[in-house]
Amino acid sequence: MVLEPPQRLVRALGETAPDGDDWLEKLPETARRAVALRELTVERVQVPGGRSSLVVLVRTADGTPAVLKLAPGRARPEAERAALAHWAGRGAVQLLEAAPGAGLAADGDGAPSAEGVLLLERLHPDVSVRSLPEAKALLEAAGTLRRLWVEPPAGFPFETVAERTGRQAEAMRARARTDPEVAPLVDLALAAREELLAAPPEHRLLHGTFRQSKVLAGERMPWLAVGPDPVVGECAFDLARLVRDRVEDLIAQPSGAATTRRRIKRLAESLDVDQERLRGWTLFRAVESGVRAGRVGRPRDAELLLEFAGWL
Repeated sequence: MVLEPPQRLVRALGETAPDGDDWLEKLPETARRAVALRELTVERVQVPGGRSSLVVLVRTADGTPAVLKLAPGRARPEAERAALAHWAGRGAVQLLEAAPGAGLAADGDGAPSAEGVLLLERLHPDVSVRSLPEAKALLEAAGTLRRLWVEPPAGFPFETVAERTGRQAEAMRARARTDPEVAPLVDLALAAREELLAAPPEHRLLHGTFRQSKVLAGERMPWLAVGPDPVVGECAFDLARLVRDRVEDLIAQPSGAATTRRRIKRLAESLDVDQERLRGWTLFRAVESGVRAGRVGRPRDAELLLEFAGWL
């Protein structure tokens, strides 16, 4: 069976691939080899799938439903593995293969056969909390997120919020120098970041890219998080991405700005997060995402995100 990547993945990775990157070209063979090494039976490739990985619905040798996920190194799949292992199924999808290469032979090149490959418990891939009415979806998503905010492991292999946003800030400054229209929002976002990093209230293991579509229906628990890009820092940073969920619907509302302010207040109170810190990180993350969308040729997404940021 040829395991071709969905077009959504091809487009998304094409936007960010460095020169000379051949991960997509090798992906069908990498997937075939990963399936053979684990003696898996392929059911189907998940379509449209995500923007950073190939997700294949499979069954293990004993018939257990599972998911095989393959991601390029720039998507930090080994950090995802480490975070999922630390959470051990509490609030997040469970690893079925704990260590890279566990019980597997090396591939034909002698490379670790599990690098960038995750074997995960099967959730319901087509049922996320986004399918719920908005108020209920936010409540369930927030409850899931709370379970993930734990102490990071000793000697953790994850970026910190300061490190990740530092890289992002450099790209934002570069964009602002060539696009004067975004410069005022970039300045506000960077000022907010500096103030927020001066005195973070806690350091927790965070999901890193949490939103409603990252919470799927499960069997062990009603809802479980998937697809982390883990980072260590304060909880408000994680919650900030959830604030702008369904941003296209917010922008379409005449009362979108007021709805956003109420959402910030409600989420901050429900998860014991400082409201102003949540507003500040929401501003930074919206501007960063908007600037990045403009840079890679997604002008509509950039417009929505920067308009949303302007409300903050």
